[in-house]
Amino acid sequence: SNPDKSALIDMCSINISDQSLGNIEFISTLTRTISDASFPSSKICLEITETAAIQNVEQAKQAFTRLKSLGCLIALDDFGSGLSSFGYLKSLPVDIVKIDGLFVRDIDENEMDLIMVRSINDLAQQMGKITVAEFVESPAIIECLCELGVDYGQGYEIGMPKPLPELIDEMIAQQQSRPASN
Repeated sequence: SNPDKSALIDMCSINISDQSLGNIEFISTLTRTISDASFPSSKICLEITETAAIQNVEQAKQAFTRLKSLGCLIALDDFGSGLSSFGYLKSLPVDIVKIDGLFVRDIDENEMDLIMVRSINDLAQQMGKITVAEFVESPAIIECLCELGVDYGQGYEIGMPKPLPELIDEMIAQQQSRPASN
């Protein structure tokens, strides 16, 4: 990784599959790779779905603790989709709670979805977690999320997914096209 380019990135999120989380050899390889990489581990966020984490809570806790010791952040993805979500939020060492898009996508039209997102956001923030709403696909949804105080949003209204090198090139081009400030 080029240090000048990695300075442009605040955080790089990497999805970890259900199978990978349960594979001790994969976690060891991931840990070594992160340790050996020139990209700052404090800018790496590993996203694991709530469903994957609750399949084996003890193994998830061990993996999360090991990865957090390297300086990585851990995001609990699709939060709210499980029946016991709040209990797992209390017991798993995660930094970020990604609110399931199932609740977010109609938040501007459905009062029950608004109540769910408010509840998840309030509880997560009270526990010191950063919140991210998934499926942010309209200005009206952004407005609702801002009113609720959700920390971040993710979705097509904000930006389309793209390869990291392409994103960095776009960020460099935007910086170069801005007028210099005195």
